[in-house]
Amino acid sequence: EVVLEESGGGSVQAGGSLTLSCAAFGFTFSSRDMSWVRLAPGDELELVAGINRGGASLYYVDSVKGRFTISRDNAKNALYLQMNNLKPEDSAMYYCAVDYPPTGDRGHGTQVTVSS
Repeated sequence: EVVLEESGGGSVQAGGSLTLSCAAFGFTFSSRDMSWVRLAPGDELELVAGINRGGASLYYVDSVKGRFTISRDNAKNALYLQMNNLKPEDSAMYYCAVDYPPTGDRGHGTQVTVSS
């Protein structure tokens, strides 16, 4: 059973930083591409970033390029999203997801709230 546990969200002011983490269980993490997606109230699910099994980034949505960095540690079965210069429009529930593009399995999410 795939289990993904996100953490690291919180409330910050615009311009602040957060690092999201995702602990992965129940599958061979090192053999799968991974993604971060987000969902804001009233919006559709948005793919934020993707990374291949070897650690090379595959994708960033235009709105986060230059501010967010996706990374992974296969030895720890962990996925990360470093978020700098956060903006109010980044406020959302963030989820890690298996595969790029994500194919369905994702965690319960961690909330990010950015105030202006």
